[in-house]
Amino acid sequence: MIALDLRIDAPDWARVDGLEAACRVALDAGAHMAGLDGEVSLLLCDDATSQQLNQTWRGKNTPTDVLSFPAAPQDRPFLGDIAVSFGVSWRDAETRGLELKQHVSHLLIHGLLHLAGYDHIEDADAVEMEALEIEALASLGWPDPYR
Repeated sequence: MIALDLRIDAPDWARVDGLEAACRVALDAGAHMAGLDGEVSLLLCDDATSQQLNQTWRGKNTPTDVLSFPAAPQDRPFLGDIAVSFGVSWRDAETRGLELKQHVSHLLIHGLLHLAGYDHIEDADAVEMEALEIEALASLGWPDPYR
């Protein structure tokens, strides 16, 4: 189970009914797949904040959908921070014809897996990570996001 420290920093997120519950369920599904327990700090922000974080921590001057910042092992049970941008997520969901909660669930599972040490730099690692995402989303009733 994941203990969630949620901060909503953008008013657009208020448009999403049942947002906090959906975040908790998605993080718990991802934690189950990764065999994790712990605490996650989640920031639901706007594109400007996402862009600032992306520039500061990754050197990329553009907003992005999700950012993950793993905690140091000695900080356990704290797993790390995840930030999700409303604008990028909303536009991506619209483009793909997805419900925003479905897309955000995928982003949160993806972000949590990064906190657990998974990545998708190498093809074999991407296949492993995507399989966990697909299984976690299926447990929530959501289809494979990679099809």
